[in-house]
Amino acid sequence: MPTVRTVTIDLLRALGMTTVFGNPGSTELPMFRDFPVDFRYVMGLQESVVLGMADGYAQGTGRAAIVNLHSSAGVGHALGNLFTAYKNQTPLVVTAGQQARSILPYEPFLFAERAAEFPRPFVKWSCEPARAEDVPAAIHRAWLVAMEPPCGPTFVSIPIDDWDRDCAPFTPRTVHAARGADADALAACARALAHAERPAIVVAAGAARDNAWDEVIALAERHQASVWVAPMSARCSFPENHPLFAGFLTAGREAIVAALSGHDFVLALGGPMNLYHVEGHGPHVPDGCEVWLIGDNHVHAAWAPAGTAIVAGCKAAAAALLAQAGSLQRAAPAPRAAAQVPTTGDAMTDAYVLSRLAALRAPDSVIVEEAPSSRGPMHDYLPILRKDTFYTTASGGLGHGLPAAIGLAMARPHDKVIALLGDGSAMYAIQGLHAAAQHGLAVSFVILKNNRYEALHHFGRIFGMQELVGTTFPELDFCKLAEGHGVAARRADDARSLDAALAWSLAASGPTLVEAVVA
Repeated sequence: MPTVRTVTIDLLRALGMTTVFGNPGSTELPMFRDFPVDFRYVMGLQESVVLGMADGYAQGTGRAAIVNLHSSAGVGHALGNLFTAYKNQTPLVVTAGQQARSILPYEPFLFAERAAEFPRPFVKWSCEPARAEDVPAAIHRAWLVAMEPPCGPTFVSIPIDDWDRDCAPFTPRTVHAARGADADALAACARALAHAERPAIVVAAGAARDNAWDEVIALAERHQASVWVAPMSARCSFPENHPLFAGFLTAGREAIVAALSGHDFVLALGGPMNLYHVEGHGPHVPDGCEVWLIGDNHVHAAWAPAGTAIVAGCKAAAAALLAQAGSLQRAAPAPRAAAQVPTTGDAMTDAYVLSRLAALRAPDSVIVEEAPSSRGPMHDYLPILRKDTFYTTASGGLGHGLPAAIGLAMARPHDKVIALLGDGSAMYAIQGLHAAAQHGLAVSFVILKNNRYEALHHFGRIFGMQELVGTTFPELDFCKLAEGHGVAARRADDARSLDAALAWSLAASGPTLVEAVVA
């Protein structure tokens, strides 16, 4: 395999950064072994001079320049002109050496402690890559962020022993990050979409935030494109009963590639398509599949592992793509197989509870969800049908759902809000029930009580752990907790009591809680 140095040099050449400004020390020298003849190294006899030269060069060329400094001491010397570059909004990629990873625990001579923090706040982004083979990707992201308006310097700390490590080849991506949608880039995306044989659209929360619901539906219908939901999307951006709805992408590399393997073109709208929750291997997208990413978050555009990105609002971009679609003749994809209706036996499952909630609720009621271990059954049995009727945590942290439901009920007093919560999640913010009672909010709190942190038990099985300490709590009584906060509550542990409790809660004009006991 090539080395980190070889791959990085190829990347710098592809990005046009063949002039290197620097004042190297011992921790930087391995970068320059077999320095290529088409590069030039501009030596500055003090690091602030190096930054100043690079600043002028970048402003003159209009492209990010690369700067090479020596560990903490060199970065410290350069900070004055780094601050100036930040204020000048000059695009720079600043690299600094770091001591070998193997001796970092011993605070070696000339090492950089908390290297990525040191140049802040005078850089837009900084990092020390977790692995040697991540160095090219870090430098590429640094370049993309530096060039994203408003431009500015970025920083990458590189341990001395990284340069000679093995590294897979790296292909730089294109990000169109001008202010507003890039017309030429959108036109290129529209042509690629029109020429595809089996296109797909992946929608994330940004499409909902940008109110692009109608435009996404029209674009999918015009192209007869399958529509997937991005991993862990915090909003609903497409009706889940639409014939073109294909399902939900799982937050794992192999799972995403498998799901999209039938497509030769993918348009991701409004957020990251390659969001991972577990370690994976292999390609990030199917072989032969062209990927375009459109969203208003330049951070997503910079770190995406594959695809051409356009930083733009989803609503305007989708409308532009629709206007350029022309007349297309393409067969509709096969419809998604319907999930089998769950039944209940001696004990209820979360799938059964969610299917009954779907049957009994009004389609325009608002779901605020924080039941991580029941997300899969929710996708199968509780479809979201209207825009702006689904919200969940984008962070994965617990304690958001219950109070967020209360806030939504205050913002939308004429809508029925349903807080769908796991028992572990509910306990992070159970005292929020008091505010719901105090303000008389018509929130239906539905607690899926499985008596433990089921998500942890799921991952425990993945890690081969047969027993987890301190993760069960069968003694919790949510009806008593609710009543203690002034909220009426009912317990449901079989099919008959569940329907009665849900119907009561959904019809109530004030806050109620249903404790649904599931296996």
